[in-house]
Amino acid sequence: MTPTATFDQANLLQRSIRRFAATGPGAWLFGNVLQRLDRPVYRLTRGRHTLANLLSGLPVVVLTTTGARSGLERSAPVVGLPTADGLAVIASNFGRKSHPGWYRNLRADPHARITVRGRESAVRATLATGDVRARIWREGLTIYPGWSSYERRAAGRTIAVFVLAPSAEDSAPDEPRPESG
Repeated sequence: MTPTATFDQANLLQRSIRRFAATGPGAWLFGNVLQRLDRPVYRLTRGRHTLANLLSGLPVVVLTTTGARSGLERSAPVVGLPTADGLAVIASNFGRKSHPGWYRNLRADPHARITVRGRESAVRATLATGDVRARIWREGLTIYPGWSSYERRAAGRTIAVFVLAPSAEDSAPDEPRPESG
């Protein structure tokens, strides 16, 4: 993934979009309307962009999980933050009182796929806790400060942070390993 512009490094339009998305009306618009518009843009750009990514400059990836109840594949555009631990995703659900559907799906089955700039890979999700969660949260706020507004509106719900690491399903087949000695 290419480096993500922090909020201060983003251009005026991107900062404005990020500010608006953090407000109640902006979160409603992004959560209910813009995500639906992401899909056609995603298809037209062959998986390289979403409308939210183009407007805000945020690193949006497509997360594909297995439905916890249905067993069907479910895909959702989410902000993917490159961290030292892997790619992190924050289950803010735009500050709603409930977790997003993909949160429940990852809790039921941590195996998923992500598509980043048109390239798909298998990942395994781990719920970040303690110091790791706190560090990723702080890093995330430098890119999208709106998560702090979402946290206040979530009314006591702890916003989950997952780390997505490449899974064994995505690694190269039996490559020779250097001998230690």
